Amino acid sequence: MGVDYYEILKVGRNASEDDLKKAYKRLAMRWHPDKNPDSKAEAEAKFKQISEAFEVLTDAQKRTIYDQYGEEGLKEFPSSENGGRASRGGRSFNTRNAEDLFSEVFGKMNLNPGMRSASFNSRPKSGRAFAHDGLFGTEPLHGSPKSEGTSQGSRKAPPIENKLPCTLEEFYNGSIRKMKISRNVITMGKMATVEEVLTINIKPGWKKGTKVTFPEKGNEQAGLVPADLIFVIDEKPHEVFKREGNDLITTQKLTLAEALTGCILSIPLLNLKTLSVPCTEIVYPGYEKVIPNEGMPIAKEPGKKGNLRIKFDVKFPTQLSTEQRVSIKKVLNGGGSP
Repeated sequence: MGVDYYEILKVGRNASEDDLKKAYKRLAMRWHPDKNPDSKAEAEAKFKQISEAFEVLTDAQKRTIYDQYGEEGLKEFPSSENGGRASRGGRSFNTRNAEDLFSEVFGKMNLNPGMRSASFNSRPKSGRAFAHDGLFGTEPLHGSPKSEGTSQGSRKAPPIENKLPCTLEEFYNGSIRKMKISRNVITMGKMATVEEVLTINIKPGWKKGTKVTFPEKGNEQAGLVPADLIFVIDEKPHEVFKREGNDLITTQKLTLAEALTGCILSIPLLNLKTLSVPCTEIVYPGYEKVIPNEGMPIAKEPGKKGNLRIKFDVKFPTQLSTEQRVSIKKVLNGGGSP
């Protein structure tokens, strides 16, 4: 996992935002470079690490990526503040950023007379859209909405969430969805309604619960920072498959004769191809046939897929003639063919 942000802040993995803020305040005050003039280099390194950990773990989307893929997962996301280059936490993080974060949490304050208050400036917002769900390779991550307020005292409106139902085919192959929105904006002191088309790039392997965030795309209101607009990915029922994690499950119907003597299954896949599966084994109650690497794509492991799991629904005959009963009984009792 690389750097352990939870260990840096001395909190558990289920720490709440309040827990994280308390830990950050305690450690940031202890390790601020201006409070450690005799060991400034060490303090700056610690202070930067503490700030970076707090910045990632209080961002719901970045925290989700970090929890599943670690520090390397965060590095996959290019930063608009870094010329498009990938960097830790989705952006370049330096001591100045750490001081900006310190300013946001504590407000402007001097820890000693020599401290430069000019270093406390709010960080700019990127205004870009991001996604998370543990399946990176979508869009860069952005900070989650916060309601404590900006350094100017403005509060942020609560986020607006909407479900976006997607098919298993979209989760398998990927797709691009265009979402048309209307919102109120304040222009030259007047309220106006504008329309905008948002693009959501659904990546192969995404799952139900993935959140795609468009920062500050809600209605503008006087005295409030616009709300983030969040699309929560949902999964539509499928007529052939059910998804469990990265596996696909299908139930195939067989006659009793096919279950006992074998058959060839023809299974339509989500990429419009058909998979031929020889079934030569005896299919007994509860039997499940597993085909490796024919399930859903695994986003964190390009080129790999989960399993295709085939369950069976064996149809027994509702009636048999006397001759059929005698013949079957002879075969099953080892009497050979009649």
